Amino acid sequence: MDLIRRLLSLVVLLAALPVVAQEKFIVVASTTSTEQSGLFGHILPAFQKKTGIQVRVVALGTGQALDLARRGDADVVFVHARSAEEKFLSEGYGVKRFPVMYNDFVLIGPKSDPASVAGGKDILEALKRIEATRAAFVSRGDKSGTHIAELALWKAANVDIENEKGPWYRDTGQGMGPALNTAAAMSGYILADRGTWISFKNRGELAIAVEGDKRLFNEYGVMLVNPAKHPNVKKDLGQVFVDWVISPEGQRAIAGYKIGGEQLFFPNAGRPGA
Repeated sequence: MDLIRRLLSLVVLLAALPVVAQEKFIVVASTTSTEQSGLFGHILPAFQKKTGIQVRVVALGTGQALDLARRGDADVVFVHARSAEEKFLSEGYGVKRFPVMYNDFVLIGPKSDPASVAGGKDILEALKRIEATRAAFVSRGDKSGTHIAELALWKAANVDIENEKGPWYRDTGQGMGPALNTAAAMSGYILADRGTWISFKNRGELAIAVEGDKRLFNEYGVMLVNPAKHPNVKKDLGQVFVDWVISPEGQRAIAGYKIGGEQLFFPNAGRPGA
Protein backbone atom coordinates (compact mmCIF):
# COMPACT_ATOMS: atom_id res chain seq x y z
CA MET A 1 0.00 0.00 0.00
CA ASP A 2 2.88 2.39 0.81
CA LEU A 3 4.29 1.84 -2.66
CA ILE A 4 0.90 2.54 -4.23
CA ARG A 5 0.51 5.72 -2.19
CA ARG A 6 3.97 6.89 -3.26
CA LEU A 7 3.18 6.19 -6.90
CA LEU A 8 -0.10 8.06 -6.63
CA SER A 9 1.71 10.99 -5.00
CA LEU A 10 4.23 11.00 -7.83
CA VAL A 11 1.44 10.99 -10.44
CA VAL A 12 -0.23 13.93 -8.71
CA LEU A 13 3.08 15.80 -8.56
CA LEU A 14 3.79 15.23 -12.25
CA ALA A 15 0.27 16.27 -13.17
CA ALA A 16 0.84 19.53 -11.32
CA LEU A 17 4.02 20.39 -13.22
CA PRO A 18 2.29 21.82 -16.34
CA VAL A 19 0.31 24.14 -14.07
CA VAL A 20 3.53 25.47 -12.59
CA ALA A 21 4.96 25.86 -16.09
CA GLN A 22 1.97 27.99 -17.02
CA GLU A 23 2.93 30.87 -14.73
CA LYS A 24 2.32 34.24 -16.32
CA PHE A 25 5.32 35.33 -18.35
CA ILE A 26 6.15 36.84 -21.71
CA VAL A 27 9.26 36.86 -23.86
CA VAL A 28 10.49 40.28 -24.95
CA ALA A 29 13.04 40.34 -27.77
CA SER A 30 15.10 43.45 -27.22
CA THR A 31 18.51 44.98 -27.69
CA THR A 32 21.79 44.66 -25.88
CA SER A 33 21.68 48.39 -25.19
CA THR A 34 18.48 48.19 -23.13
CA GLU A 35 19.80 45.16 -21.26
CA GLN A 36 23.43 46.18 -20.74
CA SER A 37 22.52 49.72 -19.75
CA GLY A 38 20.56 48.29 -16.82
CA LEU A 39 17.20 49.74 -17.91
CA PHE A 40 15.27 46.49 -17.70
CA GLY A 41 16.69 45.73 -14.28
CA HIS A 42 15.23 49.06 -13.20
CA ILE A 43 11.74 49.02 -14.75
CA LEU A 44 10.72 45.35 -14.86
CA PRO A 45 10.34 44.82 -11.09
CA ALA A 46 7.74 47.61 -11.05
CA PHE A 47 5.87 46.03 -13.98
CA GLN A 48 5.88 42.58 -12.41
CA LYS A 49 4.73 43.94 -9.05
CA LYS A 50 1.80 45.69 -10.71
CA THR A 51 0.72 42.92 -13.09
CA GLY A 52 2.15 39.65 -11.80
CA ILE A 53 3.62 39.04 -15.26
CA GLN A 54 7.26 37.99 -15.50
CA VAL A 55 9.28 39.31 -18.43
CA ARG A 56 12.01 37.15 -19.92
CA VAL A 57 14.26 39.39 -21.98
CA VAL A 58 16.24 38.00 -24.89
CA ALA A 59 18.87 40.67 -25.58
CA LEU A 60 20.19 40.65 -29.15
CA GLY A 61 20.98 43.12 -31.86
CA THR A 62 17.82 44.69 -33.28
CA GLY A 63 18.02 42.65 -36.51
CA GLN A 64 18.38 39.40 -34.58
CA ALA A 65 15.62 40.39 -32.15
CA LEU A 66 13.23 41.02 -35.05
CA ASP A 67 14.22 37.72 -36.67
CA LEU A 68 13.50 35.93 -33.38
CA ALA A 69 10.04 37.48 -33.39
CA ARG A 70 9.53 36.56 -37.07
CA ARG A 71 10.00 32.93 -36.02
CA GLY A 72 7.34 33.34 -33.34
CA ASP A 73 9.79 32.96 -30.47
CA ALA A 74 8.87 36.25 -28.78
CA ASP A 75 5.67 37.96 -27.73
CA VAL A 76 6.91 41.56 -27.87
CA VAL A 77 9.80 43.37 -29.53
CA PHE A 78 11.46 46.44 -27.98
CA VAL A 79 14.13 47.72 -30.38
CA HIS A 80 15.70 50.78 -31.99
CA ALA A 81 15.97 50.80 -35.76
CA ARG A 82 12.98 52.57 -37.30
CA SER A 83 13.57 51.33 -40.85
CA ALA A 84 13.87 47.71 -39.71
CA GLU A 85 10.83 48.08 -37.44
CA GLU A 86 8.71 49.43 -40.30
CA LYS A 87 9.80 46.55 -42.53
CA PHE A 88 8.80 44.13 -39.77
CA LEU A 89 5.37 45.78 -39.65
CA SER A 90 4.92 45.84 -43.41
CA GLU A 91 5.59 42.09 -43.51
CA GLY A 92 2.72 41.61 -41.07
CA TYR A 93 4.80 40.38 -38.13
CA GLY A 94 3.95 43.26 -35.82
CA VAL A 95 0.57 44.64 -34.77
CA LYS A 96 1.43 48.32 -34.24
CA ARG A 97 4.58 50.25 -33.40
CA PHE A 98 4.59 52.63 -30.45
CA PRO A 99 7.45 55.02 -29.68
CA VAL A 100 8.69 54.49 -26.13
CA MET A 101 11.80 56.56 -25.48
CA TYR A 102 14.91 58.01 -27.02
CA ASN A 103 18.48 58.95 -26.32
CA ASP A 104 21.28 59.52 -28.80
CA PHE A 105 24.32 57.91 -30.30
CA VAL A 106 27.76 59.25 -29.53
CA LEU A 107 31.07 58.74 -31.28
CA ILE A 108 33.54 57.39 -28.76
CA GLY A 109 37.26 57.60 -29.38
CA PRO A 110 40.68 57.47 -27.75
CA LYS A 111 41.76 60.58 -25.86
CA SER A 112 44.83 60.71 -28.12
CA ASP A 113 42.36 61.39 -30.98
CA PRO A 114 44.47 60.28 -33.98
CA ALA A 115 41.78 61.42 -36.45
CA SER A 116 41.48 64.87 -34.82
CA VAL A 117 37.69 64.75 -34.49
CA ALA A 118 37.22 65.37 -30.75
CA GLY A 119 34.89 68.21 -29.86
CA GLY A 120 33.19 68.24 -33.24
CA LYS A 121 29.43 68.31 -33.79
CA ASP A 122 29.34 66.90 -37.33
CA ILE A 123 29.34 63.12 -37.30
CA LEU A 124 29.71 62.84 -41.08
CA GLU A 125 32.88 64.95 -41.13
CA ALA A 126 34.24 62.88 -38.26
CA LEU A 127 33.66 59.62 -40.12
CA LYS A 128 35.29 61.02 -43.24
CA ARG A 129 38.39 61.94 -41.24
CA ILE A 130 38.51 58.52 -39.57
CA GLU A 131 38.35 56.80 -42.96
CA ALA A 132 40.91 59.18 -44.51
CA THR A 133 43.41 58.67 -41.69
CA ARG A 134 42.69 54.94 -41.38
CA ALA A 135 42.32 55.40 -37.62
CA ALA A 136 41.14 52.25 -35.82
CA PHE A 137 37.35 51.92 -35.86
CA VAL A 138 35.30 49.21 -34.16
CA SER A 139 31.91 48.21 -35.58
CA ARG A 140 29.20 46.13 -33.93
CA GLY A 141 28.82 44.27 -37.24
CA ASP A 142 25.77 42.44 -35.90
CA LYS A 143 22.74 43.97 -37.68
CA SER A 144 21.84 45.74 -34.45
CA GLY A 145 20.14 49.11 -34.34
CA THR A 146 23.51 50.69 -33.63
CA HIS A 147 25.11 48.84 -36.54
CA ILE A 148 22.27 49.87 -38.88
CA ALA A 149 22.70 53.49 -37.77
CA GLU A 150 26.47 53.31 -38.28
CA LEU A 151 26.13 51.99 -41.83
CA ALA A 152 23.59 54.69 -42.65
CA LEU A 153 26.01 57.35 -41.38
CA TRP A 154 28.90 56.02 -43.48
CA LYS A 155 26.59 56.14 -46.50
CA ALA A 156 25.49 59.69 -45.69
CA ALA A 157 29.17 60.64 -45.43
CA ASN A 158 29.69 59.25 -48.97
CA VAL A 159 32.03 56.56 -47.69
CA ASP A 160 31.54 53.13 -49.28
CA ILE A 161 32.57 51.28 -46.16
CA GLU A 162 32.28 47.83 -47.73
CA ASN A 163 34.96 48.76 -50.26
CA GLU A 164 37.02 51.07 -48.05
CA LYS A 165 37.30 49.04 -44.88
CA GLY A 166 40.57 47.28 -44.20
CA PRO A 167 42.69 46.33 -41.17
CA TRP A 168 41.75 49.66 -39.56
CA TYR A 169 38.04 48.65 -39.46
CA ARG A 170 37.16 45.86 -37.02
CA ASP A 171 33.83 44.02 -37.39
CA THR A 172 33.15 42.41 -34.02
CA GLY A 173 29.73 40.79 -34.38
CA GLN A 174 29.22 41.58 -30.70
CA GLY A 175 26.88 43.46 -28.41
CA MET A 176 27.50 47.03 -27.33
CA GLY A 177 29.40 46.24 -24.14
CA PRO A 178 31.87 43.76 -25.67
CA ALA A 179 32.35 46.04 -28.70
CA LEU A 180 33.24 48.91 -26.36
CA ASN A 181 35.72 46.63 -24.63
CA THR A 182 37.30 45.94 -28.02
CA ALA A 183 37.50 49.67 -28.76
CA ALA A 184 39.16 50.25 -25.37
CA ALA A 185 41.71 47.51 -26.07
CA MET A 186 42.44 48.84 -29.59
CA SER A 187 42.26 52.56 -28.73
CA GLY A 188 39.73 52.80 -31.52
CA TYR A 189 36.67 54.86 -32.39
CA ILE A 190 33.20 53.38 -32.06
CA LEU A 191 29.58 54.48 -32.41
CA ALA A 192 27.69 53.74 -29.18
CA ASP A 193 24.32 54.49 -27.70
CA ARG A 194 24.67 56.96 -24.84
CA GLY A 195 22.86 54.71 -22.36
CA THR A 196 25.38 51.88 -22.62
CA TRP A 197 28.28 54.35 -22.65
CA ILE A 198 27.11 55.95 -19.39
CA SER A 199 26.86 52.54 -17.72
CA PHE A 200 30.15 51.26 -19.23
CA LYS A 201 32.86 50.80 -16.61
CA ASN A 202 35.91 49.79 -18.65
CA ARG A 203 36.48 53.13 -20.38
CA GLY A 204 40.27 53.13 -20.25
CA GLU A 205 41.48 55.94 -22.51
CA LEU A 206 38.13 56.33 -24.27
CA ALA A 207 35.96 59.45 -24.16
CA ILE A 208 33.11 61.03 -26.14
CA ALA A 209 34.57 62.56 -29.30
CA VAL A 210 31.47 63.73 -31.17
CA GLU A 211 27.96 64.35 -29.88
CA GLY A 212 25.01 66.63 -30.49
CA ASP A 213 24.48 66.06 -34.22
CA LYS A 214 20.75 65.66 -34.92
CA ARG A 215 21.63 62.67 -37.11
CA LEU A 216 22.54 60.82 -33.90
CA PHE A 217 18.95 60.73 -32.60
CA ASN A 218 18.15 57.22 -31.34
CA GLU A 219 14.50 56.22 -30.78
CA TYR A 220 13.17 52.96 -29.36
CA GLY A 221 9.85 51.40 -30.32
CA VAL A 222 7.74 48.56 -28.91
CA MET A 223 5.45 46.19 -30.81
CA LEU A 224 3.26 43.21 -30.03
CA VAL A 225 4.15 40.29 -32.29
CA ASN A 226 1.17 39.55 -34.55
CA PRO A 227 -0.80 36.55 -33.23
CA ALA A 228 -2.35 36.15 -36.69
CA LYS A 229 1.13 35.06 -37.84
CA HIS A 230 1.94 33.08 -34.69
CA PRO A 231 -1.05 31.86 -32.65
CA ASN A 232 1.29 30.94 -29.77
CA VAL A 233 1.93 34.64 -29.07
CA LYS A 234 0.61 35.62 -25.65
CA LYS A 235 -1.30 38.53 -27.05
CA ASP A 236 -3.17 39.53 -23.90
CA LEU A 237 -0.12 39.43 -21.61
CA GLY A 238 2.06 41.03 -24.27
CA GLN A 239 -0.41 43.85 -24.76
CA VAL A 240 -0.41 44.49 -21.01
CA PHE A 241 3.35 45.07 -21.23
CA VAL A 242 3.04 47.32 -24.30
CA ASP A 243 0.29 49.35 -22.62
CA TRP A 244 2.28 49.68 -19.40
CA VAL A 245 5.56 50.77 -20.95
CA ILE A 246 3.84 53.61 -22.85
CA SER A 247 1.60 54.55 -19.92
CA PRO A 248 2.42 57.48 -17.60
CA GLU A 249 3.60 54.99 -14.97
CA GLY A 250 5.92 53.17 -17.37
CA GLN A 251 7.20 56.43 -18.80
CA ARG A 252 8.00 57.71 -15.28
CA ALA A 253 9.89 54.48 -14.57
CA ILE A 254 12.00 54.99 -17.71
CA ALA A 255 12.70 58.63 -16.87
CA GLY A 256 13.66 57.66 -13.34
CA TYR A 257 16.54 55.44 -14.43
CA LYS A 258 19.75 57.34 -13.81
CA ILE A 259 23.40 56.56 -13.20
CA GLY A 260 25.40 59.09 -11.25
CA GLY A 261 22.50 61.51 -11.58
CA GLU A 262 22.56 61.26 -15.38
CA GLN A 263 19.37 60.18 -17.16
CA LEU A 264 19.94 57.42 -19.72
CA PHE A 265 16.64 57.39 -21.63
CA PHE A 266 13.95 60.01 -22.26
CA PRO A 267 10.32 58.87 -22.56
CA ASN A 268 8.40 59.97 -25.66
CA ALA A 269 5.31 57.76 -25.91
CA GLY A 270 2.56 59.58 -27.75
CA ARG A 271 4.97 61.72 -29.73
CA PRO A 272 2.96 63.40 -32.52
CA GLY A 273 3.54 61.80 -35.91
CA ALA A 274 5.31 58.74 -34.49
